[in-house]
Amino acid sequence: MSRHVLDDRMIAGLHLVALRSNGHDHEVAHAHVAAQVGTIGALLDANYDGSMTLEELLSRGDLGIGTTDGLGGELLVVDGALYLADADGNISSPPKSATTPFAVVCPEEPFVQFPCHGDRGSIEAAIVEAGAGRSVLAVRIDGFFEVVSLRSVERQTKPYPPLAEAVAHQHTFSCEATEGTVVGFCFPDALAGIEVPGFHLHFLNEQHTRGGHVMEYVLREGVVQLTEVDDLHVELPSGVDLGTPGDGDRETIRSVEGGA
Repeated sequence: MSRHVLDDRMIAGLHLVALRSNGHDHEVAHAHVAAQVGTIGALLDANYDGSMTLEELLSRGDLGIGTTDGLGGELLVVDGALYLADADGNISSPPKSATTPFAVVCPEEPFVQFPCHGDRGSIEAAIVEAGAGRSVLAVRIDGFFEVVSLRSVERQTKPYPPLAEAVAHQHTFSCEATEGTVVGFCFPDALAGIEVPGFHLHFLNEQHTRGGHVMEYVLREGVVQLTEVDDLHVELPSGVDLGTPGDGDRETIRSVEGGA
């Protein structure tokens, strides 16, 4: 599967801030600011213990993706509501008291929307073209999907295995001929290790009964909405460091994300 990644030169326009939980109130949502919990590098190293409640996460944005404590499922934030896809793709509403070790959210304020159709590669190319000159894009696609290929993983128990090992036992499934919503982000390759470079997307069907981590899709007809992000605030749990942007193991990240 082809990957269209935002121009790495745009990383210069991104304001990256590392924060430590210190008992104070978390920041409120701000336009063009994405709030992130943990890093993809920490998740690869089996740091699955939740460090922020979902209630706190929602105070930072109304669109986003992530997981829950112990890799408890594929998390989606759509229109300010929480959805969690279990290992079989069944959707539930997690309690706001649940915690997350890794998630990214932002206020949804689209700067552009446009109709689209086609497979994942062609639509991602159109998104990157529409978002030229922006550092990070929050993505939402609503429409009728011919098929969406998905995955999720079983909740893990301690001692936690590395993410690559957990994903090796992932469940894969698909939704066919369904209305639904894809949400996620596109980050530049230069943030590998902090974030997933390229597109990281989750899916929720219109009935809010099925969903998961997106691997492939074919959209018959739909609308793309893009929100610009130029600040990324990363809250780091105890024992987790920010690391050096761009130092992530891209091959392992592609493997666990289901990419080629």
